[in-house]
Amino acid sequence: MSRSTHRPGGPSRPRRRAVLAAVAAVASAVLVACSTGTAPEASEPGTDGELTPVTLQLQWFAQGQFAGYYAAVDQGFYEAAGLDVTIAEGGADIVPQTVLADGAADFAIAWVPKALASREQGAMITDVAQIFQRSGTLQVSFADAGIDSVDDLAGKNVGSWGFGNEFELFAALTEAGLDPMSDVTLVQQAFDMSGLLSGDIDAAQAMTYNEYAQLLETVDPETGELYTAEDFSALDWNDAGTAMLQDAIWASSDRLDDPEFQETTVAFIKASIEGWIYARDNPEEAAQIVVDSGSQLGASHQLWMVNEINRLVWPSPDGIGIIDEGAWQQTVDIAMGTTNQDGATVLTEEPSEGAWTNEFVEQALAQLEEEGVDITGADFAPIEVELQEGGQ
Repeated sequence: MSRSTHRPGGPSRPRRRAVLAAVAAVASAVLVACSTGTAPEASEPGTDGELTPVTLQLQWFAQGQFAGYYAAVDQGFYEAAGLDVTIAEGGADIVPQTVLADGAADFAIAWVPKALASREQGAMITDVAQIFQRSGTLQVSFADAGIDSVDDLAGKNVGSWGFGNEFELFAALTEAGLDPMSDVTLVQQAFDMSGLLSGDIDAAQAMTYNEYAQLLETVDPETGELYTAEDFSALDWNDAGTAMLQDAIWASSDRLDDPEFQETTVAFIKASIEGWIYARDNPEEAAQIVVDSGSQLGASHQLWMVNEINRLVWPSPDGIGIIDEGAWQQTVDIAMGTTNQDGATVLTEEPSEGAWTNEFVEQALAQLEEEGVDITGADFAPIEVELQEGGQ
C-alpha cells in the first residue's frame, strides 16, 4: 500500500511470534528477515507423511484484515490440511507480490490492481482466490459538509493517499464528469483521519475496517462523547460503480504447473477458507486470535476490523474465493482507463493470460461442500461492535 508509517488497514508495531510451536526456529528467521526489510525464503514441499512447509506473505502487520489466516493457524486448519504455515508480516518496505515473485514466499496477499501492475512489469503471479468480494475504500466527510454524492465533491478539498490507492476515487470523479485536476483540490492525505478532523480536508479516504473506525474512536470536542456514524457521510465506491478488487491470494504462475504445488495450493486455499469461515462465525474469537498474534491495535478496534472485513467477504454467492469475471474486468478497465494526478494508469494493457484462475479454489470449495460446509454465507449478518476511545 504506501511507504508511510500508516497504511489502509492500519499500523501496528512489528512483533513476531511463531505461528506454530513446531516451527519456532522458522518464525525466528521470519522476525530477522522482516526487521531487515526482506522476507523468508520460500519453502520446498515436504516429504510424504510430513507437513509441507508453506510461507504466506502479508501486506502489513498482524491485524483483523488477515484474521482468516491467523485463525487457520490457531484452529489447526492448515495442519489438518498437511501444511506447516508460517505467516510473514509485511512492512513499509515489503511489497508482497514482489516477495512472491522473487521466490521468497509460497503465497502472498495483495490488492488486485497493484499485483497486476507488478505482473505487467514481469512478476509472473496468479490470483488463485479472491477472498475480498467488495472494496473497503470510502471517501468520508462530516455530515454537515453536504457531500452526499460524488458530484458534491466539486470545489472541495479531497484527500488522497496516492501510492496506487487513488484510482477508485479518480474513476468516480471522472464518471461524474469532474476533472480530478481542476474541479476538486487534491490534498495529499496521511494514512489517518487527522486532516478531516482538523478541517484541512473536506472528504478523506478511509478503509471501512480501519480509518473510518478511527473517527468513531475519537472524542467530539463539542460534546465530550465519541463521534457516531450520524456525524459523518461516506461515499462507497461499490455504490458508485468504481470499486476495484482488493485482497486476494496470489501464487507463482510457474509453480502452478507443478502437480505437487497444485495440491499444496488447493490445500492452502481450503484451509484458508476454513479460517475465514471461522472468522465469519466467531468474530470475537477471531479478533482475539489476532490480538494474541502480536497486533498493537486495541481489542475493540480489532473486533471492528474483523466485523467489517467479514462484510467484504460475505456473502459470497458463488462461493468464497471465486473470482467474478465482471468484477475482475471492472478492475482491469479502471486500471487501464483511469489516470491519476501524474497522468499515469495502473496498467497499460490487458493482463496476460494466466493472471487469474478459479481452478484451484473450485477444487477447494468442492471439498468443503462435500463436508457440508457453508461456503457462501448467504445468511451472514454482521454483529454490533462498540468501539472504545482510541480503539482500546
